[in-house]
Amino acid sequence: MKNLIAAAFITICSIVQAQAPEFEDLQILYADGNYEKLVKVSDGYTNKESLAKDPLPFLWLAQGLYKISLSGSSSEKFKNAYKDAIAAFSKSLKNDQALVKKEGTSVLEDHQEFINEFQFSLAEIIRNDVEAKDFGKASGWIIKYYKITSNPVCIKHLNGAVKYKKADKTGANKLWKEADLLLSKVTSISEWNEAEKELLKQGILQTAECQIHAKQVEKAKATLEKVAEWYKDDLDFKTKYEELTK
Repeated sequence: MKNLIAAAFITICSIVQAQAPEFEDLQILYADGNYEKLVKVSDGYTNKESLAKDPLPFLWLAQGLYKISLSGSSSEKFKNAYKDAIAAFSKSLKNDQALVKKEGTSVLEDHQEFINEFQFSLAEIIRNDVEAKDFGKASGWIIKYYKITSNPVCIKHLNGAVKYKKADKTGANKLWKEADLLLSKVTSISEWNEAEKELLKQGILQTAECQIHAKQVEKAKATLEKVAEWYKDDLDFKTKYEELTK
């Protein structure tokens, strides 16, 4: 009987240890707006060997750093909070993708609101730099965006356009070929978030602009037609489409 009880106790302990932690302390710190402590505690979790492959500590770390980047901090260690948030979320996404491959489940699905907001914030930075014709900065941010998305097709056309405007036509054409191949497999963008839709739109418009600059007008029209159905109600797209194809 004692052996049975001992065996049952060991089994229960094993099950408890195998269950993923909920990190309720991090949830409370976030809800309280205590972002600097959230970063400190979640960073401690990420440095534990047993949690190195858990997406959640890195996710909470990213959320804390992102909030600090918005509100500001007098601490020198948070001067690069936004870029550090990108690095943390990149690790969280990488761990989650490995988890999905192994177990078929994602733990990030319950945090989609933050993910959408975070991705959109970077999409806005990229768009602003492109509009300001600061293609060097835009290129750097685009590389970072790849790290926080599992849907790279949304950014590839824009990546190609930025390379073209930096006088790297070979690199641009290579990226556009890759982008067109990926896009040909997309049947709908209805499930994409706003950041992904915005980046694809900007990428297609910028690509068409580059093609017109290269006197490839028919190619530019074909590029626009690839997504015209998806953006038929988008005023920005319609205006630019008419401007580029008149």
